[in-house]
Amino acid sequence: MAGAVHLEIEGHVATITNDNPDKHNAFDDDMDAQLFAAFGEVAADPEIRAVVWRGEGKSFSSGRDVGSIGTNKTELTHHQLMQRGHRGILQVLDLDVPVIVACKGWTMGGSFQRALLCDIRVAAEGARFRLPEVTHGVIPDTGGVARLYQMAGHGLVSDMVLTGRIMTADEALTHGVVSRVVPLDDLDAAAREMADAIATAPPLTVKLARRVIANLASPDVRASMEEELLAQTVLTSSQDMAELRAARTEGREPRYVRG
Repeated sequence: MAGAVHLEIEGHVATITNDNPDKHNAFDDDMDAQLFAAFGEVAADPEIRAVVWRGEGKSFSSGRDVGSIGTNKTELTHHQLMQRGHRGILQVLDLDVPVIVACKGWTMGGSFQRALLCDIRVAAEGARFRLPEVTHGVIPDTGGVARLYQMAGHGLVSDMVLTGRIMTADEALTHGVVSRVVPLDDLDAAAREMADAIATAPPLTVKLARRVIANLASPDVRASMEEELLAQTVLTSSQDMAELRAARTEGREPRYVRG
C-alpha cells in the first residue's frame, strides 16, 4: 500500500503526519505532493498558529527510497523536478506560523534536510540523523546543509555530508540540531505541548518574532539551494553517476576517474 501524508487540525494546531511506516516513512513523489499540499493548506488557514510534523511507526522518515535516487520517472527534466521540490518545501520558510518536527527512529536524507528548515526539532531518545547522499553519488539538495552549517559549523557538516555517518539524538542536542530530547513514549505529547504553548501566545507577536529569526538564517539557505540545484543537475548526468550505476548493476567496485 502506498504511503500518504495526512493533515489534521485541532483548535489552532495543525498536525502533519508521514504515514508510510512499513518503509520508515520513506517519501515518494506522491507523498511529496501531499506534503506540499498540506503546507499550502496551512498557509491558507488563518486560524492555524502552530504546526506539528510527525511520523507514524518507528521513524520520522528515512528520506527517499534509495532505488529512486538519481532517477526520474516524470516528464519533467531533473532540473525541473528539483525546482518543484524546492518550491514545495520553501513554503516552510514563507509560513507565518512555526513548524515543530517530532524526530524519532531515522530522520535521514532529504527528510532530515526538510526538518532542518523547520523552526524547532524535538527528538526521542534513540533517534538517529544521517545525510547519506554522497554514498549514492549525489549531494544533499534541499537547503538543510546551510541550516546545519549555521547550527554546527564547517567541521560537523563536512563529516556528516562526506562520510554519511550517523548522528545520535544526544549529539544532535549538543550541536543545537534539536532543542530537546525526550523519552520515545513522550515525543508526540511533548511536540503538541510546545505547539499549544505557541498557539496561546499573541499571533502577531509569534509571527514577528519568527520573522526576525528567519531573517538571520533564510538568505543563506536560499542561496545554498540555488547552488545545490545546479550541482545536482550536473551530477545526475555525470560519468561518475553512470559508473556508480553500472558498478552496482554488475556487482563490482566502481572505477571512478577523478573529475
